[in-house]
Amino acid sequence: MSEQDKIQLFENQKIRTAWDTEKEEWYFSVTDVIAVLTEQPTARGASNYWAKLKQRLKEEGADELLTNCQQLKMIASDGKRRATDVATTEQLLRIIQSIPSPKAEPFRLWLAEVGRERIEETIDPEQAIDRALETYLKKGYDPDWVHQRLLSIRIRNELTNEWQKRGVEKGREFAILTDEISKAWSGMTTRQYKNLKGLKKENLRDNMSDTELVLTMLAEASTRDISKATKPDGFAENVKVAKRGGNVANVARQQLEAETGHPVITAQNAAQLNAVVTEMIEASAQVIDRPDKSKSE
Repeated sequence: MSEQDKIQLFENQKIRTAWDTEKEEWYFSVTDVIAVLTEQPTARGASNYWAKLKQRLKEEGADELLTNCQQLKMIASDGKRRATDVATTEQLLRIIQSIPSPKAEPFRLWLAEVGRERIEETIDPEQAIDRALETYLKKGYDPDWVHQRLLSIRIRNELTNEWQKRGVEKGREFAILTDEISKAWSGMTTRQYKNLKGLKKENLRDNMSDTELVLTMLAEASTRDISKATKPDGFAENVKVAKRGGNVANVARQQLEAETGHPVITAQNAAQLNAVVTEMIEASAQVIDRPDKSKSE
């Protein structure tokens, strides 16, 4: 666990959090969230509320939720480190569902909406694509980049389907193969790449430039095609194929860098890349709006 004692603000009230680098997961102080949602005036009041809520959750059959909740030492109001119950985002949303508070109602409505959308997407998968497109555009991404990003999702899905056919298991083995591809073309694991861009929970590909995303797609498409051609059997053979596929993109990256004299991999994330695009658009607008002195003279 790292980066403990971080503070998030919710309605101008402090929520203690901790970031787990290895699991790439945020942990939130349960009593802090309860204090905000139920307007408890003291830490003791929030602790008592949480104790009663845990009993009710247990009676409702939420034993797995309570078992998986961890304890971390966080700085209390007296300045001392004390063990406190923490929850992941998923666990916290489940807990919020059981809090009868007007402040918790927006979360419950949002969860109901998300649940409805997931059911609709199961019936009609095309809706998931449409929603993804809409979400990216709302975040300010360039439409051309968005279509490229959606293509990268398709290529990724085709690759993981191929892995499953070749005996690779979801989860840990998928993650290892993804890292092998990333190391082969970029020289970094996914985690190292995210660190370079200053990312935590954010999606790495959502923070790539056009060229970075294209090379990622090339690496994964090459891995998919090599796998189809050579039919590797089991995890160990798929690791070799992943390295070969990633190396195809590495050759392309080196060639491009030699031609342009600039590195392909950038430390900029989505916010910074979008800022650059915005500045370019604004600068162009200023040029267009600037009076033509030659015509007025």
